[in-house]
Amino acid sequence: MSAMKDLIVLDLASVGPAARASRILADFGMQVIKVAPVSGKSAKQVDPVFHAYGAGRGMRRMRVDLKADKGRQLIRHLASFADVLIESYRPGVAVRLGVGNEELCALNPRLVYCSTSGYGQDGPYAGWVGHDINYQALSGYLACTAPDADGVPALPGATIADGAGGGMHAALSIIAALLERAHTGRGKYLDVSVTDGMLNLMSLYVDQYLATGEDTQPGSGVLTGKFAWYGVYPTRDRRFISVGAIEAHFFRNLCSLLELEQFAERQYDAAAQDEMRAAFRARFLARDRDEWVALLAGADTCVAPVLSIPEVCVDPHLRARGDFISAGHPERGEFEQLAPTLAGCARIPPPHVVKAAAHTDTDEILRDAALSAADIAALHEEGCIE
Repeated sequence: MSAMKDLIVLDLASVGPAARASRILADFGMQVIKVAPVSGKSAKQVDPVFHAYGAGRGMRRMRVDLKADKGRQLIRHLASFADVLIESYRPGVAVRLGVGNEELCALNPRLVYCSTSGYGQDGPYAGWVGHDINYQALSGYLACTAPDADGVPALPGATIADGAGGGMHAALSIIAALLERAHTGRGKYLDVSVTDGMLNLMSLYVDQYLATGEDTQPGSGVLTGKFAWYGVYPTRDRRFISVGAIEAHFFRNLCSLLELEQFAERQYDAAAQDEMRAAFRARFLARDRDEWVALLAGADTCVAPVLSIPEVCVDPHLRARGDFISAGHPERGEFEQLAPTLAGCARIPPPHVVKAAAHTDTDEILRDAALSAADIAALHEEGCIE
């Protein structure tokens, strides 16, 4: 992790995929500096709630007026020794602000410059605005999602596009570019499209169609509900259990424990699926969810409970894995937050003390960047920094 701690990331975004990416990079030990507008000129800036994105864990923050010449000069100065810059402006805005890729990479050829946007920096849709649901829609994800009672694709329960299609996409690309830089000595420009990232997640279905012409829709394939043994069932206590018994031996185990052996050799029999689904539903309604979990989950059946968020936060397995840590807020006191959960991150970092909303690390960051006390004072006086 020591090599990561020597890497400096400037994050010009506040929320969304870019913020997810910088959260990942900080959890891997990089020095992330969050750059926000000065408070008097941040009408369009969305400040996340105190607990979002790890509550600023492992990050420093500063406020800079990018609409002022000296503010832009300051970002160019910081970028001249940074390793990574992440921005999420609409295409063309960073250039107009004077902090675009070509300008900053000319100052620092080793800079990995990452632009994150919904649809990419070019193409017919580059100027569109959007959010998570829009990128899921364009990638085919929603069309493959089981519909509601009105036949409308169900609203996803997680921000898959921001988190994986954008945030993990950007973080992975940044780390790959840094590895490449270790050999070439040069940085790289990364055009991270959240929609492209979602296409990567949909590759099984997209590649299937391109190779065979076979379209994937709800109920048409193994993973979209065609078979009774891959789905979600209600239990007696009005909770739910998930079943994913794809492999034949797991399916036979499931049939045996459910006392439905008549289906054991008919796993892929299309004519048996409606009957099988009705039998599974009736059987699962006979007991409470956790009774089924106790009977099935450890018996090689590919069964797991559908947990609510409150249940997730007290689950004994997740607790044993160290997935939650404590933090402290100057006004709200002690609370818990999700730990760095990705493989390779330190699962038990030092206790995190959340900074007050008005706090910045601007002066410390600028001192590290070799600005004098007089220069820093002058920038404060002119309102370029906070």
